[in-house]
Amino acid sequence: MQQLIVRGAPQIYECTAKSWEKLPYYLDEWKIKRVLVLRGKDSWKAAQPFFPDLGNYTVYEKYYGGECTDEKADELVSIIMQNNIEAVIACGGGKVSDLGKTTSHKAELPIFIMPTLAATCASYSSLSVIYNLDGSMKRYEMFSISSAALLIEPAVILNSPRELMIAGIGDTLAKWYEAAPMIEQLAYQPPEIQVALFAAQRCRDILLRDSSQALEAMQTSTLNQAFQNVIETNILLAGMVGGFGDDYGRTSGAHSIHDALTILPESHQTLHGYKVAYGILVQLMIEDKKEELTRLLPFYHQLNLPTSLKDMGLDLTEEGYQQVAVRATLPWEQIHYLKEEVTPQLVVAAMKKVENLS
Repeated sequence: MQQLIVRGAPQIYECTAKSWEKLPYYLDEWKIKRVLVLRGKDSWKAAQPFFPDLGNYTVYEKYYGGECTDEKADELVSIIMQNNIEAVIACGGGKVSDLGKTTSHKAELPIFIMPTLAATCASYSSLSVIYNLDGSMKRYEMFSISSAALLIEPAVILNSPRELMIAGIGDTLAKWYEAAPMIEQLAYQPPEIQVALFAAQRCRDILLRDSSQALEAMQTSTLNQAFQNVIETNILLAGMVGGFGDDYGRTSGAHSIHDALTILPESHQTLHGYKVAYGILVQLMIEDKKEELTRLLPFYHQLNLPTSLKDMGLDLTEEGYQQVAVRATLPWEQIHYLKEEVTPQLVVAAMKKVENLS
């Protein structure tokens, strides 16, 4: 068993009504006066009515640019240095959080995250997914210092796009299906691994139980407990799986399939969580867990998660299948954490079997 490093949580976590209003209090606690507000575009319109008054601070506001890349992070670091900025505030979706984290890490500054979506655990985790300029996935970057604060305002997420919440459910559902096969191979499960496994199982159980009611809450713009449960599952519990489990609690088969699909330009229109949800099915087919796969299909249909490439508007040639399978099974890919010996041929066969399910 390899060495475990726990990156447990942001230093401050709140998921309550009006939590955003506490941002000035936390900035004052850190003695911060000059901030960079990194924001999204459409999400910023939804966030502004809830965003606190920062009139007592020097604020530099910057649109994040649409992608989390090294080039964008370096550009933001230059702005930070030129203006003596003391902290980064990331307000938006997962890529805003990821770009904010990698930027603050490079600049050695604290970051305060205010998510407008529950589509990933990016606002909670101590890592960023870095992309190439062409939109393909480049690498995961781990950070030794956690975020200063994560403040979640449920009302903001309640009015976020429904399909993004569904994407978050698909992404978070993978926590159990990816972590469990890795952890079950361990002869001994230390306490931190047990925490990760418990959190992963709760991710699955809460989402299968509460997702429909949570989406109804979004439909009617009415907060309910199921909605609160799902957003905290997508953000907090999902972040705990990787935070406590380290490499045993992060990604394996499903995300390797997602990462491979990003080499297809036509896949970029499909949300991250939808591709991951499809990846769960491919992974289960690789593991020959057809009974579990069949058990998930009604849930997928209920939420309109993709059960095939066709559902994502992808029509692969034999060459396309091969390209995706080779990318998914590169030597450093997490798909090799599965106990099966995974080859490109096995991935192609699994993808085709999934395609024939629908």
